[in-house]
Amino acid sequence: MPMSVVDLYRDILPKTNCKECGFSTCLAFASMVVSEKHPLENCPHLDSETVGRCRKELEAQYAAGKWTRRDMAADALGWARERAASMKISDLPDRIGGELLRRDGEDTLKLPYFAGHIYINTQGIVNEDGEAPGRWEQVFIYNHMSQGGRSLPAGNWKALQEIPNTVSKIKSMQAHVEAPLAERFRGRTGELLTAGKALGGRDITGETPSANAALVFRPFPKVPVTLLFWDAEEDDAFDAKVKLLFDETITEHLDIESILFLSERLVQLLCGDEG
Repeated sequence: MPMSVVDLYRDILPKTNCKECGFSTCLAFASMVVSEKHPLENCPHLDSETVGRCRKELEAQYAAGKWTRRDMAADALGWARERAASMKISDLPDRIGGELLRRDGEDTLKLPYFAGHIYINTQGIVNEDGEAPGRWEQVFIYNHMSQGGRSLPAGNWKALQEIPNTVSKIKSMQAHVEAPLAERFRGRTGELLTAGKALGGRDITGETPSANAALVFRPFPKVPVTLLFWDAEEDDAFDAKVKLLFDETITEHLDIESILFLSERLVQLLCGDEG
């Protein structure tokens, strides 16, 4: 029978809150054992017979995924790969761009990705060093494969809040993308431009006089992203600010969640965090 946090706390643990296990309460310890597979034997008040009996029950429910904390990245990647599985590699260049070639004996898409390339085939996704990208990075790449429309960028730029069905993601964009970039490059406009150009960004600062820096990135051939940066102005009490803009066709190529994942990856690359 599966053992819940309450079952473990009520029926097995001593309920002394002695803290010898490293947690402040027996209930907190029980929660970690059930949801995070923390070793039950770390409770010094349980005999070996009890630990052995409970371990069998716990291992069975771990294997079944009962009450364990889900690996969200693994779940998302599995779903994205399944979604993209029906896509023929040979059809992708016409839809999302890139070049079809033979690699490891099978059709492979060589897809421009920021300043470099990635390679996609039925075996997975690798970068130019032959390494797989991070799981969240793979998620938005696979989603682009399965969703990618044929439309070329229209040249009409929109902030996230101007794109339908993004209300729930606006705070995340501000907290995890725009604010960290503004903080990192406050007083460092030149560093931002240097980092952006190294990532394949095109400097359009001269075309956007209202911003201290402006860059257009091409994460994918049909998915441009514009970054606008206003540096802090102490005399006017204005803090640094960043705004990302997307072509109005973005939702033909990426779902809303993937737009955020892609934006977060841009932050990592600009800030030198390979993730």
